[in-house]
Formats: sequence, C-alpha cells, structure tokens
Amino acid sequence: MSNDHRNTDKNSADSSEKPGNRRSRRQAEIRERLVRSALRLFAERGFTATTVEEITNLADVGKGTFFNYFPSKEHVFAARARGQAETIERFLAIARESSESMNELFYELTMTLSEGFEVSPAIFQSIVVAVSSNEAVRGMLSEALEQGHKPMAELLSLGQQRGEIRSDSPAAELAMTFQRIFFGTVFLWSVNPHRPLADCLKEMSNFLVPPIRKGSE
Repeated sequence: MSNDHRNTDKNSADSSEKPGNRRSRRQAEIRERLVRSALRLFAERGFTATTVEEITNLADVGKGTFFNYFPSKEHVFAARARGQAETIERFLAIARESSESMNELFYELTMTLSEGFEVSPAIFQSIVVAVSSNEAVRGMLSEALEQGHKPMAELLSLGQQRGEIRSDSPAAELAMTFQRIFFGTVFLWSVNPHRPLADCLKEMSNFLVPPIRKGSE
C-alpha cells in the first residue's frame, strides 16, 4: 500500500474521530465549569441558599444544561468525588515512572484532592451538608470512595515495595485509613482553620512513613 493511501486512510480516521473528541472535551469543560461555579457559590452563599439558576448564570450556560449533567445540585459533590478517584489513578501512573519520594508524592496528592478548600472552608462544610441530607449522594460518594480505594492501595503497595511506606499493615487497610484520616483532617480544619490546611495535610501524610525512618528523622 502506498504512503499516500495510508495517509489518506489515517486522515479519514482522524477526521471521523474529531467531532466525537471535540464533543467529549466540550462536555467535560462544561461539567467542570458547573462544578467550579457551584462550589464557589456554595462557599460564598451556603449550599441551601444557592440555586441552580445562580450556578448556571455563573457558569454561563442555560439552566436546562445543568440537568443534562446533574440530577440535583447535591450531585455536584458526587461528581467531584469521582474526579478525585480519577486523580488518584493519575498519581498512580505518575508514581510508577517517577523517582520522587512517595512521602512527597502523597503530600502532593492530598493537596490536589483538597483543591479549593484552602480558599474557603465553607466548601467542605457544604459537602458535609449535602452528603448528610441526600441518600443518593451518599451512595454515589461511597461508590467514588470504592473507585479510589483500589488505585490508592496500589500506590501504597508500590511505596511499600520501595521501602518508603510503612509495611506494618496491608496496603488495602492503609488505603482505607488514608481516606478516613484525609476526610477527618480536612473536616476538623474546616471547623477551626487557624492553621494552613497545607501544614495539616503535611503532618497527615507523615503517618505513612515507616516507623523506623520516622524515628531516625
């Protein structure tokens, strides 16, 4: 087969994929804009006082567009939780190729997972309100935590193999503990944010360091 023919086939394939790719990217951009707009308003006005119309106005989309992505404003938090699970998967891929210490990598992960909270503790408080008041959202959040648990356990297992993560508990148990401590750290900080959240998360990530190494520091 000639190069010209192969190039024609490739160009045809690329052109047939582009509309779908553009559509997917456009949908992802709108979803992210809605999530960010909602979280900003929840922080400024409170979760209960914020309306869907206010969210769509800030995101610069039609009101009906919101319901193409979320059944209710509570579901914005479930979407964020799923995004966090995907973030953990990305960090796992990075860790496999990176020479960066696992302790630093986990600190970076916690900072990424808590993005937006430092600016306003009210954002996290809004999440607690939504999860507490909506059973469907609780179920979706639980699914997202399960989705994030597997790559988290794999990330911890990788660190254990390198001798950089404590090995006195199975990686799966450490992953569950990490999720609990992360949530508890951010929650307690949001109630009394007298210290930078980054400092609290730095201290939190140290629990993963092997006890022997921690004692030598």
